[in-house]
Amino acid sequence: MGNPEASRGRREQRRGPVVRRHGQMQAGTTDQHLLDTRGTADWVHEDPFRVLRIQSEFVEGFGALAELPPAISVFGSARTKPGSPDYEAGVAIGNGLVEAGFAVITGGGPGAMEAANKGAMEAGGISVGLGIELPFEQGLNPYVNLGVDFRYFFVRKTMFVKYASGFVVLPGGLGTLDELFEALTLVQTKKVTRFPIVLFGTAYWRGLLDWLENTLVAEGKVSAVDLQLFHITDDVEEAIGVVTKEAGT
Repeated sequence: MGNPEASRGRREQRRGPVVRRHGQMQAGTTDQHLLDTRGTADWVHEDPFRVLRIQSEFVEGFGALAELPPAISVFGSARTKPGSPDYEAGVAIGNGLVEAGFAVITGGGPGAMEAANKGAMEAGGISVGLGIELPFEQGLNPYVNLGVDFRYFFVRKTMFVKYASGFVVLPGGLGTLDELFEALTLVQTKKVTRFPIVLFGTAYWRGLLDWLENTLVAEGKVSAVDLQLFHITDDVEEAIGVVTKEAGT
C-alpha cells in the first residue's frame, strides 16, 4: 500500500475534470485567466476554442432548420450556366418539389444550386441555402429565403442529411460527388433509412454507373444490390415522383 502521508503531501491542481500534478501545474486560477486581458489572443485559434465554434454551428443549424417541413436536398455544379439544360432542369425540379409539398435545400451557391432555389422560391416554397466558407466562392444566391453559412464542411453535411428526406443530384463536380457518396454510404450501412437518391442526367452519370458495375461490382468491392440504392433518369417528373414517393413511405 502507498503512504497516505506522502499522498496528502503531493501537490495537486484541479481545474474542472482536469487534474494537474508536479511539472504540469499552472500558475493562477481559471477565473484569473478568464478575466486577465493581458497576453496574446492565440487561444482563439486553438483546438479547444474550435470545439466551441463547431458546437455553435450545430446549434445554429439545428435551430434554423428544426421546424422545416419535409425537404429534399438538391445538389449540382456551381459552374452550371443559367439558361443551360441542366440549369433549367434544376429550376423545374425545385418548382416541382415545392408543388409536391417539400422544401428545397441546396448548398446555396450559384449554378445548379441557384436553379433549384429559384424554382422553389418562384413556386412560393421554402428555399434553403446551406453555404460554406471557401476562399474562392460567393455568398448565398438571391433565391434563398432561409440561409445558414457554415465554417465546417462536416457540420454542413450533417444538415443536408438530417433535414432532408432524399437527394436529387444534378451533374456536378467533386463537391457533388462527395455528397452523393456520403449519402450512398449512409444508406448502404443503414445509418439512414428510406432515403431515395436520384441522379438526374443519364448521359452525365453513365460513365460512373459503368465504373461501378464493371469495376466495383465485378471485383466484389460492392454488391450488385448496392446499385439499387439510387435511380437515374432524364425526366423531371420521374425524378420528383421517385424522390417524393419514397421519402413519404
